[in-house]
Amino acid sequence: MIAAARELSAEAEKLRFAPPVTHVYNPLSYAWSAHEQYLARFGGSGKQVVFLGMNPGPFGMAQTGVPFGEIAAVRDWMQIDAAIGHPAREHPLRPVRGFACAKSEVSGRRLWNFFAQRFGPPQKFFARHFVLNYCPLAFMEGARGANRTPDKLPAAEAQRLFQICDTHLRAVLEILQPKWIIGVGAFAEKRAREAARGLPVKAGRILHPSPASPAANRDWPGQVMAQLQTLGVWK
Repeated sequence: MIAAARELSAEAEKLRFAPPVTHVYNPLSYAWSAHEQYLARFGGSGKQVVFLGMNPGPFGMAQTGVPFGEIAAVRDWMQIDAAIGHPAREHPLRPVRGFACAKSEVSGRRLWNFFAQRFGPPQKFFARHFVLNYCPLAFMEGARGANRTPDKLPAAEAQRLFQICDTHLRAVLEILQPKWIIGVGAFAEKRAREAARGLPVKAGRILHPSPASPAANRDWPGQVMAQLQTLGVWK
């Protein structure tokens, strides 16, 4: 897993993106120490379920190097802490403060709290589950540093990006050999199905926990529990 992540990071560093993208953050580079801890501690083989997100959030993985990396969840629940560096070009309105970041990644807080409430200590959750992001890069545009998601990239840029992300995800699935890959949101499900084609793994989707989604603000944990039970992922 560590070797695969290093390769993904190296390939992602080679990509270039045109305006309106002005800044690109790669936490697999500047936050590698924390990400490596996450993989070493929780990325062992033999998982049953892999949950797949889209890409780093500005106050989550972009700060901590951990997918959906809400500060409290990573530091207090997973017991991961590390010195976090800075992107080569840092947007003045999107600074990387690492574990000193005072803002909360709501999606990450909802996701990790959901798992913590069901399983208790992280070792119980990660014994059969894993969480990763499809794309390792965060994109910002313009003077405001607005977030730009990978699905909004021009076709040529997306094609190059998706090729290396598909290759990495397929490698992860071959290492972990899960029964299920669950996209957190529609985009992640679509990419999961594409990357997993031909592998003995089932694909499904849960509602993304983003507060920007009105549906996610109505008992997100209850809805996701029902979705996972309907799929047959959890009993």
